[in-house]
Amino acid sequence: MASSRQKLLSTLAQKSFRLGQFKLSSGGTSDYYIDCRTTTLDAKGSRLTGEVFLEEIHKRAWNPVALGGLTMGADPIVVAVSVVSGELNGFLVRKAEKQHGTGQRIEGFREKGARVVIVDDVCTTGASTIQAIAAAREFGFNVVGVMCLVEREETQGRPDVEKAASPAPFISIFTAIDVRKAHIQQNEETSPGMPAINS
Repeated sequence: MASSRQKLLSTLAQKSFRLGQFKLSSGGTSDYYIDCRTTTLDAKGSRLTGEVFLEEIHKRAWNPVALGGLTMGADPIVVAVSVVSGELNGFLVRKAEKQHGTGQRIEGFREKGARVVIVDDVCTTGASTIQAIAAAREFGFNVVGVMCLVEREETQGRPDVEKAASPAPFISIFTAIDVRKAHIQQNEETSPGMPAINS
């Protein structure tokens, strides 16, 4: 029977991966695009995301009390893990401080000194992940781990995130290569073979 991790990879490959020519938020171009939200906001995909992130957090013995990340890529991941765990609290990091009300940037769980994990959906340059790490530490959280659902493995992405996360470790659940391979394999399995030609 397939594990939650295998099922999540299969769902990402089916729902979130597209081949073609795409412009990235970083300004570059790519021959593929990954939109994790079509998986993390899917009913089954959300549950699988929560299970896989939670398994990884337990495996690494980070013992956080909450997790969060920059809105909006991290939002469904935060909710999924929180619901599946039944114990981890969630917080969201605004891209800028709210200009009204309490004017806070961290929404949800707010306990200074708490052990937290920063999550993100896709890591390309790592800018959104780095922003979330900085905001969490500025608030007073103790960042014990940083997790990304899919890492695009750009030249500077990982080194920059690792530097920002240090001394906390940065890990990715999958790489873009993992998802691409699964996507191609799915297409090969569903495409009917060419009929034999009788000479």
